[in-house]
Amino acid sequence: DGLVAATRLHQNGHAVWVSRAPHVPAPGSDAEWALQCARQAGVQIHDTAPEGPWDLAIDALFGLGARPGLFAPYDHILRHMRLNPAPLLCVDVPSGLHPGTGVWLGPPETLVRPADATHTLSLLTLKTGLYTGSGRDAAGQVWLDTLGPAADPASACATLLGPPASPQPAHSTHKGHQGTVWVIGGDRGMSGAAWLAGQSALRRGAGKVYVQLLAAEDAPLSRPLALMTAREAPADVRDLTVVAGCGGGQAIAAALPRWLSIAPRLVLDADALNAIASDSSLQNLLRQRAARQRPTVITPHPLEAARLLGCRSTDIQADRLQAARQLAQWGQCVAVLKGSGSVVTDASGRMAINPSGNHRLATAGSGDVLAGWIAARLAHGDSAWDAACGAVYQHGLQAEQHPGSEPLIADDQ
Repeated sequence: DGLVAATRLHQNGHAVWVSRAPHVPAPGSDAEWALQCARQAGVQIHDTAPEGPWDLAIDALFGLGARPGLFAPYDHILRHMRLNPAPLLCVDVPSGLHPGTGVWLGPPETLVRPADATHTLSLLTLKTGLYTGSGRDAAGQVWLDTLGPAADPASACATLLGPPASPQPAHSTHKGHQGTVWVIGGDRGMSGAAWLAGQSALRRGAGKVYVQLLAAEDAPLSRPLALMTAREAPADVRDLTVVAGCGGGQAIAAALPRWLSIAPRLVLDADALNAIASDSSLQNLLRQRAARQRPTVITPHPLEAARLLGCRSTDIQADRLQAARQLAQWGQCVAVLKGSGSVVTDASGRMAINPSGNHRLATAGSGDVLAGWIAARLAHGDSAWDAACGAVYQHGLQAEQHPGSEPLIADDQ
């Protein structure tokens, strides 16, 4: 691909420098044909990188896929391209990025480049690694050329999330139609997390939102007046959508057996996940919910996911898609593995990757906001899958659309 691009650019009057890694293409291969065409057209082939400035670099070093343990001259060429401020166009997948997992295997200092300076033209299909892990940093803006008819969607291993359907509510809608969200969390010193989850559910249209704190507040926090407090759950919980764990500390463990057993719809976050990770009886109650047709969404970040699966967070990040799949099967639920390119999966193996969002969500409380957002969609009647997918995408989109460039603190989400 790189040699063909160089030949076309040369024929159109552009000054072209080709840095080619020293290996002999297989006889009769496309690579040998492209090399012959380039030489016949008068393109100069070099085994070193150019010294002077350039207007555009085309990364066609490896084609599809990454190479672990990059060595000379590949590492030198990659540094030369990615550390230069000139625009960079990567063919199919950036060299150094694993196409399936999004793990960056190139020189660490070359991953992040100036904004809008990197573009990737993905060929035939989009690759999952472009959208999760380090993929978005490495690839920049992604374009797709299917080079003909698009692939059959049924063959895809994952899909990209997009805007969820937003039906127009009837004018006669009242709060009873919008569902009730019950947030339980807020152990001593951590009540803010529970209030953030409740506030998020309220902002996303839940009809009524109650917050049940697990400990008295050291100092009452400012909160929306429409949020209601509760000391204990009502006897009739059939209409509740429950968020458990936000700021739950150690106290949430005692409350989980009841909520895992009776909550009609349940979102498990933060300390609820930590408690479940260390208690096999809670794990059994979680799995039994699927058999009783009670939807559950879990929302771990990589460290919480590692605790649930009994591994290290580096293992989770090494293959985020596989880790998300294991989480959903392990818990028999919908799992949202948070991070750059959050991955949503269910126990059947269905998988989606979120392309929205940015670094502005890297603030304390963002996860609590997402948990409340998912709960509001569940309360409106969405399935666990649709609620998770819709909330994850909208949460990321909010960060992209918020004015300014400062971090987006959870209070404003």
